[in-house]
Amino acid sequence: MIDFAGAAIGFGLMLTMMALGLHVAAAIFLTSVLGAVFYFGPALLDTFATQLWAVMNSFILTAIPLFVLLGELLMRAGVTQRMYSGLSTWLGRLPGGLLHTNIGASGLFAAVSGSSVATAATISTVALPELRKRGYNERLVLGSIAAGATLGILIPPSVNLIIYGALTGTSIGQLFAAGIVPGLLLIGLFMLSIAVISLLIPGMTGKLDEPATFAEKMASLRHLIPPLSIFVVVMGTIYTGWATPTEAAAVGVLMAFALAAMNKALSISMLHDAFLSTVRTTAMILLIIIAAFYLKFIIGILGVPLAMTSFVAAMALTPLEFIFVLVVFYLILGCFIETLSMMVGTIPIVFPLVLHMGLDPVWFGIFLVLMMELALITPPVGMNLFVVQGVRRTGSVIDVFYGIIPFVGVVLLAVALIVAFPSIVTWLPYRMF
Repeated sequence: MIDFAGAAIGFGLMLTMMALGLHVAAAIFLTSVLGAVFYFGPALLDTFATQLWAVMNSFILTAIPLFVLLGELLMRAGVTQRMYSGLSTWLGRLPGGLLHTNIGASGLFAAVSGSSVATAATISTVALPELRKRGYNERLVLGSIAAGATLGILIPPSVNLIIYGALTGTSIGQLFAAGIVPGLLLIGLFMLSIAVISLLIPGMTGKLDEPATFAEKMASLRHLIPPLSIFVVVMGTIYTGWATPTEAAAVGVLMAFALAAMNKALSISMLHDAFLSTVRTTAMILLIIIAAFYLKFIIGILGVPLAMTSFVAAMALTPLEFIFVLVVFYLILGCFIETLSMMVGTIPIVFPLVLHMGLDPVWFGIFLVLMMELALITPPVGMNLFVVQGVRRTGSVIDVFYGIIPFVGVVLLAVALIVAFPSIVTWLPYRMF
């Protein structure tokens, strides 16, 4: 059995290796190996093959490459440009103009891609030239895109929620349902903040579009129906019980193939690029998951959950105080560690404490994803900030840092709201399931 001090040293060592640039999977695996060898000897390492086989035979994890492929196909099928144009017809006259379209397009693309980074890159490519031409404040434009892209890991289907469910044994369907209301809430809060900023500082937004006629608005719906249809079919088959998340993802991929063919974007080179990108992303994710499952196995044998639970119990924290500690912990960690690393590296240690404190696993999954969203947009290593700057290719990344400030406050407000009113998260999944 390991004590709290030994567990803290091991966890600190793992984070240090990540911070020094060692690959996430390597840092997690090395920590597991050191713990196994130091406390039990090399013989325990033979169990890695068993753990590897068990993880790779998990049916639910098959959904990951399928959802990644779904996003890749839609991104290359020209859906985003049409979707952005259609949303601008509806949102372009609101205070803030096309900044609202950035948020709306991010939310809609997130609903079919499941990736924040892909959303940031795609929306940046479409939006930046148009908003720069119209004279919008560039910092606010960059901030709205980076913030809107965080919806990719919250609004289902979310690859991160699949990973969380696999690591904790939580229902993927419930997690997907739980992400809908907070996702819509966050979209509303982002758009409200843009409207307030635009009204208080009129010079932040450029020239607004001419009011669209009702006929033009109706005509623009043809660009929004395809991604919405995919979302409804994928999520509908999961919620009705007609399909598992993996089977629903496969249906979504077939619909994406059909949509690409309709847009005359389906070609051998397009499929080659989509498949290659999917393989690279999936290999990276699954390598990290394998290492995380082995870490979970080793710390279970070492008794780390029991040691951590005893330590927290001795502190006599209330659930609210424990949540506050987690907020501070993840805020600090998110400034220095990439989001997926942060999630898979901490879940084996933190999740037993969550259960000990009586917190709902589904609620905690959404809470954790919101904290990961903050990590995506907090410098110095916020991934979305650098993706948006990479597409921009001019100026300094400091502009993105300034532009994201109001949206960081909005995400913190969303965290406070789900802590104060947990039913925002739990009402829909427990009503549907």
